[in-house]
Amino acid sequence: MPLALLALAVSAFGIGTTEFVMMGLLPNVADDLGTSVPTAGHLVSAYAIGVVIGAPLLTGLGSRIPRKRMLLALMALFTVGNLASALAPDFGWLVAGRFLAGLPHGAFFGVGAVVAARLVPEGRRARAVATMFLGLTVANIVGVPAATLLGQHLGWRATFLVVAAIGLAAMAALARLVPRIPVEAHQDVRRELRALGNRQVLLGLLTAVFGFAGVFAVYSYLSTMTTKAMGFGESSVTLVLALFGIGMTLGALAAGPLTDRALRPTLYGSLGALAVVLVAFPFTVDVRWAALAMVVLLGAVGFMTTTPLQMLVMNKAKDAPTLASASNHSAFNLANAGGAWLGGVAIAAGWGWTSPAFVGAVLALAGLAIAATAGFLDRGEGTLRSRVVAAHQSRPAAPRPAAHHPARPAFEDGTVARDEPDAARPSAGPGPSRPSGP
Repeated sequence: MPLALLALAVSAFGIGTTEFVMMGLLPNVADDLGTSVPTAGHLVSAYAIGVVIGAPLLTGLGSRIPRKRMLLALMALFTVGNLASALAPDFGWLVAGRFLAGLPHGAFFGVGAVVAARLVPEGRRARAVATMFLGLTVANIVGVPAATLLGQHLGWRATFLVVAAIGLAAMAALARLVPRIPVEAHQDVRRELRALGNRQVLLGLLTAVFGFAGVFAVYSYLSTMTTKAMGFGESSVTLVLALFGIGMTLGALAAGPLTDRALRPTLYGSLGALAVVLVAFPFTVDVRWAALAMVVLLGAVGFMTTTPLQMLVMNKAKDAPTLASASNHSAFNLANAGGAWLGGVAIAAGWGWTSPAFVGAVLALAGLAIAATAGFLDRGEGTLRSRVVAAHQSRPAAPRPAAHHPARPAFEDGTVARDEPDAARPSAGPGPSRPSGP
């Protein structure tokens, strides 16, 4: 694998750390800024809104910028956003800093996925994209727990300063390792928007919204489930979150080669397995080792959906994949917000701390139904195209018009004159001489 993928993974590590670390720092931020934990939860929403808005906006604005320069600009904006968060004087400025840090998230992964795919041969593109996403999964194993621990001991501002430093390191790696990749001559915003309107792309984005919402219906409340349902102490929450991150990493490692081999079956299988794991999860919480194993499985099958979804929208967008790829991350963040909200509704209704798992299973099945519908339509369109091509090829060729020959003179005995080679024709004899000059 090219070293440029390492630079993309380092960048993904920083993005993943700042995205998820706020969930562990909400109590510290609320105490320091004199607000409640539910109000501090708006900081998570501010980042997600930044992703949803920034993905199409920044991708469109940067459609004519060379890929490497675009990646550097997006990572610079990410660094500035985290630095602004660390230096925020009050809650309002912190909300603005989180929004700013979220703006480049989707656009970076959209452009980064296109760059990763272009760095390797066609048969290894899904593995290259999955390698970039490994940075995101490793962030949940190492980055988020370490950043949370740092924030608890040195203050939440120290966490965002460290994340800003990671952003600077990522910029250095991108500048050093990523080759120059020019923008295609035909690339422009209108072409990207047309590709985004492709029915298969839209169905892929809708699959991400519903299918991945099943993961976040549970993940958003995993800390509470750890203490309230599984019976672990608060000190074990970090371990449980790290196990989820290990599962995400295993899922990303498996998804790459499987997607290269069979994209749609990998998507169907991961969504179906996600629904099964979510249904089984509430029945294992009384047995600690089984509950921990289900947490790993949940992270694995949940994250196995991301690579095939990413490659699906890129493939269907054809020669204008950047905006569709970036919009996929907007869809993932809508899934984060929607899954968390629906899981919270189930808990508030008194259905129990593990009830979000059943909500997540329904969402995963809805995503599977959308994905299967898209596959059926795609197969039908492919069959129709094949029939049209076959009919065109089997159409008999139009007969060529017969060559027109002038009527040949007939002799007195009724025979018709035939063409003779010039050499066989009798000489007409010398004719009158013509003047050779004026």
